[in-house]
Amino acid sequence: MISEDAFRQLAFLRSFDICECIAAAISHDGRSNDRPMFRRLLSAEGQSRSAKTVEVFGWLVLIEGTIMLFAPHFAVSLLGLAPLSDEAANYFRLVGLLVCGVGMLYIASGRLNAEGFVFASLLDRPLVPFAMAILWYLNIIPGSLALIFTIQDFGSFLWTLSTWRRESRPALTN
Repeated sequence: MISEDAFRQLAFLRSFDICECIAAAISHDGRSNDRPMFRRLLSAEGQSRSAKTVEVFGWLVLIEGTIMLFAPHFAVSLLGLAPLSDEAANYFRLVGLLVCGVGMLYIASGRLNAEGFVFASLLDRPLVPFAMAILWYLNIIPGSLALIFTIQDFGSFLWTLSTWRRESRPALTN
């Protein structure tokens, strides 16, 4: 049975509009009626090309996470891994949920033109091939899986890096 105190606290929490709270927390001036971040998520105004590469990478990661979450046995068969037990499939789904969160982070950062995040991704993604090589060498993951992650992460890193460098060059004047 729920105590009266707990019931009052629950009623208090339900009185908040979650979207209003989030909008107030991330708006520039703290007012809930000013939602510039939400507008930028929808329209991506002023998005740089390098931020677009981060967003596209995020969509790819989100799709992969969604497949892991809702079709773990299919994902495992695509990766050429051994079939999962029921318990392992549930853990695989949990990892898929976390992968979806990473994808959302990349999507939102790209849509919001977060230059710091674009730069940080240039520091992080080139490390993936080394991590995959170590995991493969230690027989923790199969070579095919290490290769897929390496190609995806390092390929997207090169795309973002080349785009970022083009944007960072000073414009040539005549």
